Amino acid sequence: MGGISVFLSLIVAMTGIFELFYFVPEPDQAALSIQVIAYHVPYGWLVRNIHYWAAQLLVITVILHLIRVVFTGAYRPPRDFNYQLGLLLLVVVLLFDFTGYVLRWDQGIHWALVTGTNLLRTIPLIGSSLYLIVVGGDQPGPSTLVRFYAWHIFGLTIIFSFFTIWHLFRVRRDGGIATPPPHQRRNNSRITRYELARREFLTVIVGSAILLAFANLLPAPISPPLSDSNITTEIARAPWFFLWIQQLLKYGNPFLLGICVPTVVLLIFSTLPYLFPLPLPEELGSWFPKHNRLAQLCVFGLLIIICTLAILAIQPSPP
Repeated sequence: MGGISVFLSLIVAMTGIFELFYFVPEPDQAALSIQVIAYHVPYGWLVRNIHYWAAQLLVITVILHLIRVVFTGAYRPPRDFNYQLGLLLLVVVLLFDFTGYVLRWDQGIHWALVTGTNLLRTIPLIGSSLYLIVVGGDQPGPSTLVRFYAWHIFGLTIIFSFFTIWHLFRVRRDGGIATPPPHQRRNNSRITRYELARREFLTVIVGSAILLAFANLLPAPISPPLSDSNITTEIARAPWFFLWIQQLLKYGNPFLLGICVPTVVLLIFSTLPYLFPLPLPEELGSWFPKHNRLAQLCVFGLLIIICTLAILAIQPSPP
């Protein structure tokens, strides 16, 4: 999953560069420029669809990579620091998708633009200042789009590139894929570099085929342009990876449920190597090691809760 995530990151970067030639980060032009890419630029629809689906699949593969690390106990020291880098990269990937979602600037981004940014205002003491920094005013406007564009193209790209390189370096520094110590391995044989390259190449081919299938069969969302008259707080759907937060907000205080709960979930994942029993060295690399079952159960429970909330969020409201 780590290798696939790197591959998808490169695809997102390359297709994003092509889109930059036509995208206009101005409120009255952004949605129209996306329509130009989708309907008028030769193969623009394909580039945009690949960009969109590569970004969505990147979120999925990074999450699956995190789950794999937990369920194989691969966060055991000295890999605990790299585990924290991976969590940071997950947050950056989510912000990448969130800012890219807003750049559409059409009627499908209501939740991200209004509810998502208004959550910042609920933070005590610094909420109003954070909102002003992110949105650029008392309400979403032209400066909001420019700020999200700058973060999406420059700020988050620099952060993501830096920590991805550091993360990959740490994989090598910590001894590669998590395995038992040499004297405790049942089999000390290793695949050749040729076999590794062959497997990676086949993975890229299969991943490319899946990506092209999604791009051809499922077009990226596109809606009418957003205008000042239709920026409202009406019920709208969040990006799929934040649907569980949207559902939580229906149950009470926005700060507690929209800010504190996601923060606690992230802290739980971050403290797994320190608060829960660690797998034994000889258990590394095997699925569901016996000695970190408590951490596995904790993560499994969180995943069930998050998925249940997301499913509830997409259910139609009763008449």
